[in-house]
Amino acid sequence: MTKLNRREFIHRAVKAGLVSASALGAGWWLHDTNAPSLEPSVKALSGLPDFSKPFDDGPAMAIAKGTNRGDLLQRTMGALGGMTRFVSPGDRVVVKVNAAFASPPVISATSHPDLVKALVRACLDAGAADVVVTDNPINDPASCFRLTGIGPAAESAGGRVQLPTADQFADVTLAGARLIREWPVLVEPLVNADCLIGLAPLKDHHRSGASMTIKNWYGLLGGRRNVFHQDIHTIIAELAALVRPTLVILDAVTTMMHNGPTGGSISDLAGTNTLVAGIDPVAVDAFGAQILGRKLNQLPHLQQAADAGLGILDYQTLNPVDVP
Repeated sequence: MTKLNRREFIHRAVKAGLVSASALGAGWWLHDTNAPSLEPSVKALSGLPDFSKPFDDGPAMAIAKGTNRGDLLQRTMGALGGMTRFVSPGDRVVVKVNAAFASPPVISATSHPDLVKALVRACLDAGAADVVVTDNPINDPASCFRLTGIGPAAESAGGRVQLPTADQFADVTLAGARLIREWPVLVEPLVNADCLIGLAPLKDHHRSGASMTIKNWYGLLGGRRNVFHQDIHTIIAELAALVRPTLVILDAVTTMMHNGPTGGSISDLAGTNTLVAGIDPVAVDAFGAQILGRKLNQLPHLQQAADAGLGILDYQTLNPVDVP
C-alpha cells in the first residue's frame, strides 16, 4: 500500500481533506447516523504519511520489568539507543494515547498519566520543539482527558493536548483496503508532525481478543466507527497499514485481563509489571498477546498484518533486549 511523503500529505490535506471535513459540521464526526459512503472519492486522502524510520542498526524492541513507569520508560529507551534515536532537535512529536473512556487511571482502561508525563518529558529532553498528545475518545474528549489524568500529565510535562474537532478530520482512502475507504480520520495533528509515537495499555477486548498498540490507532477514526465491530480483525489489520509510527510503547505494568476494553473492577486486573517498546507494532503486540494469555490464532489481525508485510509475528527473531 503506497505511503505518502510528508510534503504531499500536507498539500493534499490542506487542499482537499481538511476543507471538506470542516464543512461537515461539528455533530457529524462522532454522532453521524448514516455511515459515510465507502465508494472512492477524489476528495479522499490516499493514506497517511509514513513516520517509521529506517533503523538498520540497533535493537528493534526492548522489554523491562518493574512497576515504576518513568523508570521503565527510561530503561527501555536506553536499551533502544535513547530517545534521540527517534526524536531529533526541532521535531514536532505526536503522541497517540488511549483516552477512550472517562475513567480513572486505576481501572487501566486508558494510557497511564505517569507514563504520558515521562514520555512527553523524554521527547522534550531529546530536543522536540512541540509534543502534541491526542486521541478521539468514545466519551466526551474533554472529560476523558481530564478524568484519566492524561491531560494534566501531558501539560505538566510541557506537552500540549489537542482535543478532536470536526475540522481536524479528512476522508481517507487506503489503497487496497476494504474498510478504510473515504472514511474520516483525525489527520490535522499529523499534518506537520515529524514523529508519531503510539502509547497503549495492554488489555482484553471482548471483540478483538486484545487491545494493544495497533488497535490503539482505532482512536484516529471518526464517523460511526462502531460499524467496523462486525469485521474487527480486518479493520485492525488495515490500521496497521494506514499508520506507520516511529515508535510504539505497550504498557503492561497493570494488565486488564478480563472484561475489556472498559473493565471497571480491580478484579479484572493483574500486575504483570512489564513495559515493551519497539519499532515493529506487530512484534510488540505479539509479545503483548503472550502476557495476556492469548494464542496468536485467537488474534487473526496480527496474522493478517504479518502476512501483509507490516511486521514480524515471531518477535524473538528481532532479538528483543531484556533490560536488567
